[in-house]
Amino acid sequence: MKLEGVAAFLTGGASGLGAASARVLAESGASVALLDRNMTLAESLAKELGGVAIECDVADHDSLSRAVAQACEAIGPPRIAVNFAGIDVSRKIASRSQGPHPIESMQREIDINVIGTLDGCALFAERMLDLEPFEDGERGVLINIASGAAFNGPPGQSVYAASKRAVAGATLPMARDLAPYGIRVMTIAPGFFRTPLAETVDKKHTDKLISMVPFPKRWGDPREIGELVKHICLNRMLNGETIQIDGAMR
Repeated sequence: MKLEGVAAFLTGGASGLGAASARVLAESGASVALLDRNMTLAESLAKELGGVAIECDVADHDSLSRAVAQACEAIGPPRIAVNFAGIDVSRKIASRSQGPHPIESMQREIDINVIGTLDGCALFAERMLDLEPFEDGERGVLINIASGAAFNGPPGQSVYAASKRAVAGATLPMARDLAPYGIRVMTIAPGFFRTPLAETVDKKHTDKLISMVPFPKRWGDPREIGELVKHICLNRMLNGETIQIDGAMR
């Protein structure tokens, strides 16, 4: 997938890993649309990158559908779409002190992390189906964000791990669904990256985990996710796979 002049849509693109990836894609010549709930951050970054900011709640189908239509009108249909939008509610499934994990927060996490991602893929892919194909018949690429927790979740992340394992599990069948149209599907499963979401986790806990990373023994830089997003876009043989990027921390 060439990057110069193509449209790239990013849900959750206003901050953290999404913002870093938006910068990398824009620097490579893509036009970016930031679909996010935080319009203050989204508009500021869009102005910096020469892109567009569109208000969007991925857990609301109508909101997401409107945002996709608005982004298409603003910069054209997507060749690249990355689903960064997600939340992490850290709580044990049950404990004597807190009782059972509240069903409301369970549902919200699944609605955003799973349904929001799959709905995004469906709406983005629909816009790619009839685009003029590039080399090898490629029309577009969808990139989803899972987590290392999907494969090796710590205590307190049962629901989050389940939601991210669902994203990883959908990768191969989606790639097979969309292969006849020249649309690739990939998933990235980050380890410990320094983002606003990661900063909400107890520091003693994260310091202990970082000390266990084989190499490099540090927090990941969000731009390293952006560079991986870029590489996936450029390398057409990457399809139907989940890449763990975590310094060998399993």
